[in-house]
Amino acid sequence: MPMPDFSALLRRSDVFGHLEDEALAALASELQWFSLPGGRTLFHQGDPADALYLVVSGSLGVFVGPTEWVRLVAAGDSVGEVGLITGEGRQYTARALRDSELLRLGRTAFEAVTRQHPQAMLGVAKVAIARMQQRLEGEQGPDAPRTFALLPAAPEVPARSLAMQLAMELEHWGNCIVIDAEHGAGRGSDWFAEREAQARFVIYLDSTGDPLWRQRCVRQADVLLLPAMAAQPARPWPEATPMHPSRAGHRQRHLILLHAGRQPELGAAQRWRAEFSGELHHHHVGGRADIARLARLVSGNARGLVLAGGGARGVAHLGALRALNEAGHQFDAVGGTSIGAIIGAGVAAGWELEAMVESFHRDFVEGRPLSDWTLPMVALTRGRRAAAMLRRSFGALEIEDLLLPFFCVSTCLSGEGMVVHRRGPLWLWLRASSAIPGVLPPVLHQGRVYVDGALVDNLPTDVMADDGIAHITAIDIRAEISLLTTAEEFATPPWWQLLLRRQDIQRPGLVSTLVRAAMVNSEGPSEHRRERADLLLTPPLDHIGMLDWKDWQRAIEAGYLHTRKLLEEGALP
Repeated sequence: MPMPDFSALLRRSDVFGHLEDEALAALASELQWFSLPGGRTLFHQGDPADALYLVVSGSLGVFVGPTEWVRLVAAGDSVGEVGLITGEGRQYTARALRDSELLRLGRTAFEAVTRQHPQAMLGVAKVAIARMQQRLEGEQGPDAPRTFALLPAAPEVPARSLAMQLAMELEHWGNCIVIDAEHGAGRGSDWFAEREAQARFVIYLDSTGDPLWRQRCVRQADVLLLPAMAAQPARPWPEATPMHPSRAGHRQRHLILLHAGRQPELGAAQRWRAEFSGELHHHHVGGRADIARLARLVSGNARGLVLAGGGARGVAHLGALRALNEAGHQFDAVGGTSIGAIIGAGVAAGWELEAMVESFHRDFVEGRPLSDWTLPMVALTRGRRAAAMLRRSFGALEIEDLLLPFFCVSTCLSGEGMVVHRRGPLWLWLRASSAIPGVLPPVLHQGRVYVDGALVDNLPTDVMADDGIAHITAIDIRAEISLLTTAEEFATPPWWQLLLRRQDIQRPGLVSTLVRAAMVNSEGPSEHRRERADLLLTPPLDHIGMLDWKDWQRAIEAGYLHTRKLLEEGALP
């Protein structure tokens, strides 16, 4: 097959675009054109750096080791420049993420061209320097996905309807086309490359179960979408096996559980997830709003909500959420710490805001979960009332059962430090996330000791950002909580002096000291985490104590008025 004219591609490339016609012609004669199937390795880390590669169509993934992602090499980009300049072995592994066509310029040919046309070295050197600078500054993560393979678990899954609805929602960020076996079977990689160049998004749909077409869908996709009927018994999935070709590259896998109603079926996510190994996201879909959320999450356009801990002051979250709801703000994923995790779990469960306010008043104000005082062998309270309150509120819900993706943060004192909980009993990990050391006893689970997440990460925007959420709204509890005193002493006075204490002497209480001490370690990194938020709300809460639950209405009002004021001033998008 004669080699096509790649001069236009070369002129658009960073490495060769500066060359004059004579040098470009000399270069073109030295290039080797070949194809690389999706999932195939181009070179391994440590191999000799004997060539530079320019991607004509498709894309490559660059990795450290087998799976650690470094960057995407899309059509028109190059890889291997640094090795040609430095002579070092390959620093990374490169694999085709989908069927790709490449141009290869070997070291001998490159040196021959640069001897005749020294300016050919300039573009390669510039790109090589940029790559090395990226190593020093930290590589960028993968670009937002553009191609999706929709691979149903069984014929009864309404895959075509789901694909069409998902395509409509993706149109908010650019045109989307759906390609099924009827249109794509038997086509060459150039045909697919042309369609992908014309559209912002492409959904490759398997609606027939044809194995060859399904393999083609996998090879062309950045992301695998795996829909199943949630109520059906879980079954093995070809793309779930560890050695399946779909596991090659840096493909995300999204399990889509289709429900007959709006609320997810309890236990469905755990049952279906058990069929998979490795990293897997899952989504509950029961209506059009869920498909819109799915489109935002898989395309890199999702909005996340992060709620900080802060004891009774955290009730301000409810007021801020009320103002945000009135302004039409919606969230696709939720995370939090301590009281922020508890309120965030209600949001992720799809509870109405007024119902959450009523539940909070019943559980925290009337229920007084911190009132079961005991001899302080482990903590000041037994923790039974707090655990019973959480079990009563959230029942048998697993984190996987929540309508929205959710995480909460705890601190493991058995060596792990910060732990992010995304699976398991919701009430249990909320109890761990809010276990203030000395006030509530720790959660002891499978040989590990878990306490309040505020010790290490009171505002986990970093966790949300690492999940690829595009826009993060964070509500922080930044009221001044320094403990002040008017006493001058190094030991506690006798009990009778404490009972007869003078009104002008102020001493910190035991509970206040424990609560304040629990938050000290996380304050240093908190400023950086606040900067990770695209929208940061900090209601004024100096007038409310950390455990003043009876001030719940004032806390809600403070959060509401602060957020509404910013909305009215146009400070919030």
